[in-house]
Amino acid sequence: MITHIQGKLIEKNPTHVVIECNGLGYMLNISLHTYSQIPDKENLKLFTHLQVKEDSHTLYGFSSLVEREIFRLLISVSGIGASIARTMLSSLTPQQIKEGIANNDVALIQSIKGVGAKTSQRVIIDLKDKILKIYDIDEVSVSKDNTNKNEALSALEVLGFVRKQAERVVDKILVTQPEANVETIIKQALKNL
Repeated sequence: MITHIQGKLIEKNPTHVVIECNGLGYMLNISLHTYSQIPDKENLKLFTHLQVKEDSHTLYGFSSLVEREIFRLLISVSGIGASIARTMLSSLTPQQIKEGIANNDVALIQSIKGVGAKTSQRVIIDLKDKILKIYDIDEVSVSKDNTNKNEALSALEVLGFVRKQAERVVDKILVTQPEANVETIIKQALKNL
């Protein structure tokens, strides 16, 4: 198994990079997340996943071990292939995918192009326990924060605010005040919307 490739960056595109290592050029498929993390330096190291099929050997490159681990977890789910997993990592950051699965956020996972309701539910069912265990996330604190956030967002929607815009504001509030209750979140959000 090839775990990483380090060498000279020859070509950089949003979908793939070419790295020259000891005279060989390796094409690695990448997500938009990895693309945004790659510096425009000559020397580059990417963590890899090699997918072997009857008709092809395909290398996938990742800027971090966490992203590669999330990719491997995603492709372990029935119905999720490497291209859908790469699309998921292009649409959301590895952190957002982790939190979405841990928080049972079907809507977030379903918002990714090519992922329907059943597939997003299957991703959450299959991976939630693994995500909670691997990343040592406390399920109680996750759901409590998520409940406060969801209640605040529902209230803001009732008041006429667009959910996506309200969610951005609420997320900023929760970063600075993670223990904020629903009332505090709504009051702070109303000042910033």
